[in-house]
Parts: sequence; structure tokens; C-alpha cells
Amino acid sequence: MRPWYSKAILPTFVGLAYLFLYIPIIVLVVLSFNAVALNLGWQGFSLQWYYELFTSAEIWQALTNSLVVAFCAVALSLLMSVVLVCYGSPLLHSIRWFFYGTLIVPEVVLAVSLLSVFSFLSIPLGLTTLIVSHVLLGLGYTVPIVYARYISLDNRLLEASLDLGATPTQTFFKITLPLLAPALLASSLLVFIISLDDFILSFFCSGATAQTLPMFIFSVIRSGSSPVVNALSTVMLMISSVLVFIFCALQARTRIL
Repeated sequence: MRPWYSKAILPTFVGLAYLFLYIPIIVLVVLSFNAVALNLGWQGFSLQWYYELFTSAEIWQALTNSLVVAFCAVALSLLMSVVLVCYGSPLLHSIRWFFYGTLIVPEVVLAVSLLSVFSFLSIPLGLTTLIVSHVLLGLGYTVPIVYARYISLDNRLLEASLDLGATPTQTFFKITLPLLAPALLASSLLVFIISLDDFILSFFCSGATAQTLPMFIFSVIRSGSSPVVNALSTVMLMISSVLVFIFCALQARTRIL
């Protein structure tokens, strides 16, 4: 018979690992409500940093840029993925493997490569180049998810729709697209989270005119930790957590279907 403490080794190790991962995040959330500017200890509860967060024009501009880039990256990634998967020729289907390279190649290498291309083509850095770089990154996630869902569809449903007189366009919008909806929504949430949190591509490809939230946080903490950054990070953590939860729920539903 195994001793009682042998059964507690694995749970204890896992618990310590989770503490190591989440204690810094918990400390950040707690200090965002601290009454003093310096994070030297708890001095009382206050919401003043959240007030400064939501009244800062610079933060709102950075948030606007991040949301514009994220939504454009989601829309263009999904559109290109659907066209490639559903309407692509066998040649296009064969080159879908190239999009997986964005998941394998280190992001800093991808960022430097894109920066070199933009410089070679004399394209000024800004929101446009930032959107292009995030679309390229997003395709590495949307193409595999959409393609995996597409090949699992029952072709008899598509054939039945065509046999009953529906055009290919009607079949796509009334049969194919609803069946792909869970995968499209799940991949869009994933790309949105990745784009909203991305720093490396934004740092290399945005230039001086388009500052995103991660870049704003980086510029602020270079001069020292700020409670406003703690508050901003807490808000972003809450939003990302909700989106990740929705993504996981949709992925589970996709597997069931």
C-alpha cells in the first residue's frame, strides 16, 4: 500500500506551480487598488487609478488603435481563410501549410522580416502596416481552425442543397457558413486576443504614429512602475479572460458538433 504522502506529492507540486504563475497577477490586481502611487506596500483601498485610466486621452487613443487593428485583423483573417478553404483550388489548398509557419517562426524574426519588406518597398509605417502584420499572424490561427472544421462537414448536406435547386452561393450562405460559424467565431476571438496583446509586431511595424496599448504600457513602465498601468493591465486581464472563456466554450461546442 502506498503511503498517504505519496498521493499528495503531485497535487502539491501542481498547486505550487499555479501559485508561481498567478501570484504576480494577483499582486498586480491588488496594487491597482492601492491608495499610494509607489507600490511599496498596501496603504488603503482607492479607485483613483481607475479614474485616471478612464480619463486619460492618451490611453483612449492607444486603445482605439489597438481595437482598430484587432478588428481589421479578425475580419481580413477570416475572409482570407474562408476564401482559401472553401473556394481555393487544389494549389491554394496545398499552400495553406505556409500559413502554419507563423506559428513556428519566432515572432521577432517575423517582425524583422516584415519591417525589411516594408522598408524595401518604401511603405511608411503606421496603422496599415500594423494591420498587415497582424493579419499575417492571425492567418496562422484561422486557417487551421477553419480548415479542420470544413473537412469535417458532411458533404451530403451540401449535395442535398444543390440537388434541391439551391445555387452554390445559396448553399454557402445557408449551409456551409452556419456550419462553420462556431469555428469562425472561435478563431476570431483567438485572433482578437492575440492582436490586442501583441507587442513585438506592434513595436517593429507601427512606426511613431500608431501606438497600441502594449506599446503604451511599455513606454510608461520604462520610467518606473505606475498604478495606472496596474489598473490598465487588470482591465485587459478581465477582458482577455472573458474572451478566452468564450473561445474555450466554442471550441468544446465545435468538437461536439
